[in-house]
Amino acid sequence: MLDEPHGLTDPDCDACPLTRRDLLNRALAGVAIALLAEGIAPRVVMALTRCVSAAPSGRRLGATVTAFPVPAEDGVQFDKDQEVILVRNQGHVYAFALSCPHQNTALRWVDEGRFQCPKHKSKYTPDGIFLSGRATRSMDRYAVRKGENAIVANIDALYRQDKDAAQWQSAFVEVG
Repeated sequence: MLDEPHGLTDPDCDACPLTRRDLLNRALAGVAIALLAEGIAPRVVMALTRCVSAAPSGRRLGATVTAFPVPAEDGVQFDKDQEVILVRNQGHVYAFALSCPHQNTALRWVDEGRFQCPKHKSKYTPDGIFLSGRATRSMDRYAVRKGENAIVANIDALYRQDKDAAQWQSAFVEVG
């Protein structure tokens, strides 16, 4: 899993172990430096690292959309293989990244009708809005659209509330 500790700590959060994603990103930076040192053109190195780092975690490049049946009633569905949480809440359907924005731990749905990170206890409403905890933003949303008898989530279009506020705010579909 992405949230497994590796015995190292992040200097920004002394109590938080590094995740595999953190380690891979640091390794990627090292590869980029090595390629530059070997004389590879900087634009080629940037193109290579952009392609690798743009791929959502745990997915092959080119894996673009995932379709889900339109939920008949309010509720939560977890697709651990695609790392997507599908939520129907008050006439809206959202697709969220499975991981907490703080340290990439898989979020859980709790009986109180909200999401919670089991690692540092960040809490979120059913529509992904941050309530409390160590996270500094709301849950990340995927772009979604309503297809024929399905909700289609674009898993290559992930919106963060703090960086893509307009897209994040509009990343849902209405259902009747």
